[in-house]
Amino acid sequence: MKHGWLSRQLGMEPEDQWKKEIVAGAISYFAVVYIVMVNAKILSDAGMPLQAAMVGTLLTSIVGCLLMAFGGKSPIVVVPGMGINAFFTYTLVHSMKLTWQEALAVVAVTGALFAVVAFTSLYKMISEAIPKNLQHGITVGIGLFLTFIGLQKSSIVIAHQTTFVAIGHFNDPNVITACVTLVLAVILFIRNVQGGLLISILIGTGLAYVLGAVHPGEAVSAIEALRQYGGLFGELSLMKLADIAFWIAVFLLLLIVVFENIGLITAQTNMIGRPERFKGSLRALSVSTVLAGILGSSPPVAAAETTAGIAAGGRTGLTPLVTAVLFGATFFFIPLLGYIPDSAIAPILIIIGGLMVQGVRDMDFSDFTEAFPAFLIMVMIPFTYSIVDGMAFGFIAYPLAKLAAGKGKEVPVVMYGISILFLANFVLHGIL
Repeated sequence: MKHGWLSRQLGMEPEDQWKKEIVAGAISYFAVVYIVMVNAKILSDAGMPLQAAMVGTLLTSIVGCLLMAFGGKSPIVVVPGMGINAFFTYTLVHSMKLTWQEALAVVAVTGALFAVVAFTSLYKMISEAIPKNLQHGITVGIGLFLTFIGLQKSSIVIAHQTTFVAIGHFNDPNVITACVTLVLAVILFIRNVQGGLLISILIGTGLAYVLGAVHPGEAVSAIEALRQYGGLFGELSLMKLADIAFWIAVFLLLLIVVFENIGLITAQTNMIGRPERFKGSLRALSVSTVLAGILGSSPPVAAAETTAGIAAGGRTGLTPLVTAVLFGATFFFIPLLGYIPDSAIAPILIIIGGLMVQGVRDMDFSDFTEAFPAFLIMVMIPFTYSIVDGMAFGFIAYPLAKLAAGKGKEVPVVMYGISILFLANFVLHGIL
C-alpha cells in the first residue's frame, strides 16, 4: 500500500509511516479548527452572513489542504489567515469602502497574480526588494491591530465618544467571560496543550451562557447554512476593476500574501528537511487563493499551527489530506458553531496578536533610517485602524529617510515605485 498510487501522489517514501501521518493530520485539525469560528466572525463584520461565512471558510480550508496534499506534497495545513482576514474586513471593506463582493474579487485577482509570482522567479525579486524591517513591521503592526480588535470585541477596551477607555466594567458578563477565556487560553498555550485554543473557546462559550452574557437563539441547520451559502458562492464582483483604488488594494494584499507565505512555507519545509518542496507548496497555496475569492473567504495561508502536525511526525501530503477530511466532517457542527459569542472568540485574537508581535525581535534598530519607517508601520496600523494607511506611512518614509541620509542609492527602484503608489493613494482619497 505504501508503494501504491496514493503514496506517490502524496510524496510518501517507503520509510514514511501511515499511522504517524494520520495522527499528525488529526492533531493539525484540532490545533487549527478554531479558525472556522474566528474567521467567520471577522468576515461577518464585512457584511457576510455568519453561517455562510463558516461554510466558505470550511470549503476554502478543504480545497487548500487537498491542493497542498497532492500539489505541495507537504504536511502543511492551509486555512484562511489571521491578520489577512482583518485586512479583508477592516481595510478593504471598512476603510476602502469596497463591498464584500468587491473585496472577494480583490482576493481572486490577487490569487491570480500570486500564481504568476509563484510559478516564476518573481517571488524572489519581490521579497528581496522590500526591506526586512518593513516586512517584519507589517507583521507586528497587524498583530497589534488584531489585539486591539480582540480587546474591543471582548469589551475590555470600550469606545467612549472619541476616546477609548482602557478598562471596561468588570461586572459585565462579557468582560468576565473574555478575561477567564483569555487566562485559560494563555495557560493551555504555554503548556502546549493540543487544541488548547479550541478548548478555551468551548469553555468560554459555556461560561458566557452560564453568566447570561448571551442567550440561546434559533438554531440554523447545516442545510440552512448551505442554502445561505448559495448567496455567497461565486458572488465576487468585478465592478471596480477599472478603479485605481481596486488595484492598489490588490497590490497591497499581494504584498502581504507573498511575504507571509514565503516565510511560513520556507520555515515549514525546512522543518521537515525537504526544502525542495517549497515551490510546489507555494504554487498550491497560490491556486488556493484564487479559489478563496470564488468560494467566499479571505485569502488562505500556510497555517502556523502546521508545526503541531510536523512535531507529531507529519512529513508528507497525507497530513493535510486527513485534515481536509476532518474539516469536511465539521459541516455537521455548523449549527453549534453559530452559538459561539464574541467574548469567547476575542481572547484568541489577542493571543494571535501576541504571537505576531514577536516578529519585532527579528528587526534591526541600529540604523534609524531602517528602524523609523518600520516603527511607523507598527504604530500607525492600529492607530489609524487601517493596515493600508499604516503601511503607507512606513513605505513613504523609507525612501525619504534614506535620501535625507544620503543613501538614496540603497533604495531599490521597486521601493520608489511602491512609495509613489502609496502617496497616490493618499492623494486620491484626499480628493475623493
